[in-house]
Amino acid sequence: MITYEQNDQAGIIVMENPPVNAIDDAFVAQMHAALDKAEAAGPTVLAIRSKQKVFCAGADLAMIAGLFDDPDGTPKMQAYTRSLHKLFDRIAAFPAVTLAVINGAAMGGGLELALSCDMRIVSTAARIGLPEARVGMIPGAGGTQRLTRLCGPGVSSRLILGGELIDGQEAARLGVAQWAVEPDNLDGFCDETTTRISELSRQALVQSKDCISAFSDPNRDGFAVELEKPAILMPTDEARDRVLGFFKR
Repeated sequence: MITYEQNDQAGIIVMENPPVNAIDDAFVAQMHAALDKAEAAGPTVLAIRSKQKVFCAGADLAMIAGLFDDPDGTPKMQAYTRSLHKLFDRIAAFPAVTLAVINGAAMGGGLELALSCDMRIVSTAARIGLPEARVGMIPGAGGTQRLTRLCGPGVSSRLILGGELIDGQEAARLGVAQWAVEPDNLDGFCDETTTRISELSRQALVQSKDCISAFSDPNRDGFAVELEKPAILMPTDEARDRVLGFFKR
């Protein structure tokens, strides 16, 4: 269902749960297992991709439908949602640059999965959205918060409260994705992007990622966090070699 591959400093998590990569308990467990492998390998950049025609259609609605007549349905639903929060929080905190490569539809929990990554590359032919209100639910696996932090309440309200589905170009225009790429160029662009990032300093990227995350944390002073980083990076051989090597070009 979910596998991990690595090429030099670029790691790839591949989702292949036909037909639409629906997120059930097994999906969550296998994604954690793939992340375990990725953490052990220590890539500089980690891409999450799909081998299906869609990126991820979100929660397994058949599984959720079965909870309505279950006396313990509500606590089971809450436990399922907590498991998604735990998974997506882990992806957000992963010690590498994370990329979601959205080749097709990314709906509900599928978009929430993508939003937990640092950046998103989206096909212009993809359709994305948080349409949970259509089925009487909310995007409760972090979608209301991550999308609002990323794009502001206006865009978040448009997609969540308006129930709108948008294509890749509009996703990039609104800031939901960093890049919109024609379908035939998606694989090549992803490879170029992961190669470029993999050549950067992993330790510098991890520390930069921490500084960026401080922006959204009211309990942290982002400027103070920045000031702490030279004490971490300067003593390392890699920083020394990269700075001195710059003058030898």
